[in-house]
Amino acid sequence: MTTPPASSSTAPESRRTGLIVIAWLWVGIPLAYGVYELVLKATQLFTK
Repeated sequence: MTTPPASSSTAPESRRTGLIVIAWLWVGIPLAYGVYELVLKATQLFTK
């Protein structure tokens, strides 16, 4: 058996890192917006 070259093993890792970043953004941006809206609504609720 031969082992694959070292350069080919970094390509899937790079792709996986990109997918992880995209997944975090996919979830994180709406979550951050929801928390922002929650804080705005909570301040309106408790300041009046």
